[in-house]
Amino acid sequence: MTTDLWPPLSVIRHAFETGAPPGDAPPGVATVAMPHSSSASAGTPVVSDLLLPLTELARRREAVARRAFTARWAPGRLVSVVHDGRLLGVLLDRCIHGDLWQGWMAAGEPDWASDFDVLLEPDDEPFEPMFGVIQAWNVLTLEPSPQLAARVLGEVSATRLAAIRAVHDEWAAHAVPTISPEPGRIALRAVGGAFSVLSGTPLGPQDPRVDYQALYRDAGLQLGRALAQPQDETPAAPSPSPARPLPRPEDGWWGSIRRWFGAEGWARPAFAAVALFAVIQNVGLIGGRSTTEDDDVRFRSVPVAPVAAQANLVVRWKDGVRIDEADRLLRTMSAEVVGGPGPNGVWRLRVADPVGDLSVLAASPLVASAGPASEQR
Repeated sequence: MTTDLWPPLSVIRHAFETGAPPGDAPPGVATVAMPHSSSASAGTPVVSDLLLPLTELARRREAVARRAFTARWAPGRLVSVVHDGRLLGVLLDRCIHGDLWQGWMAAGEPDWASDFDVLLEPDDEPFEPMFGVIQAWNVLTLEPSPQLAARVLGEVSATRLAAIRAVHDEWAAHAVPTISPEPGRIALRAVGGAFSVLSGTPLGPQDPRVDYQALYRDAGLQLGRALAQPQDETPAAPSPSPARPLPRPEDGWWGSIRRWFGAEGWARPAFAAVALFAVIQNVGLIGGRSTTEDDDVRFRSVPVAPVAAQANLVVRWKDGVRIDEADRLLRTMSAEVVGGPGPNGVWRLRVADPVGDLSVLAASPLVASAGPASEQR
């Protein structure tokens, strides 16, 4: 396989190998990764400079600066960390316990993306363009510490984070999308029966992306080992357990949806409900038919119209109702969400027993109002 990808692997490897010791660089400044850094070697090309015109880099970084993210770590936040004088990107997934976080390495070379890399899109801006490719196959465990000199440089929505978690679960399950290996190709593909993401193609024989992934995987392992070492004279802290995929939920697709959206409650309930419904609407686009290569990979220039489903009930949830609470109620009724939320926050349902299920909704403390679908739109 002799595909030329940009930037060349030699340039990427050089960026990893020429970092100065952390003590030689000011906090938050990397020797190689930050463009126009005074500590960068003269004449050394900076990887991010090779990928975008400088005017576009300036526009995106100005947007990040105007956004002025706080330093707080939270699921879905994109952070930069300094290790051996290099700037590495991490998308935070979840807090495992205490100050220990799990996340994925973030890079900036879309040409090198595989089927388990997710490319951030214009809707995800502002974010640091160096970290626009999330490596859902490269799991990291880390915790906030002064040695990381961490900064928040972006934040993805609940829906995007859920989609990345779904890609990670496919990687953990060794799923093989029905896509031909084609390095350098980026397309829209379905994942988890609910989302669409921009990603690359699977690795093939003699694929140059194998060496690229090994380079980033080693960087993640070195970062984890460095953080596990005791600092100065402080007592040795227990080493973080290696990052590993979470077990697959036992209650099927809905269990996966609840986990992908963080039903432990990190998302604001109203925002999470809207995000979840956007996923439900996409099921008609993505998961409603058998999977073929045409279904797995689709370009944005070929939209697919959703198939309308007939609703017989409508419901409006009370403020603050969580995804898992609403889901449990709908499952007791075997209700199917087929539309909404409308301008008034109304969701449209299809149920087998409209009269009996309407009584269930009316009696629930989670419901603000409910009625036949013909009464409200």
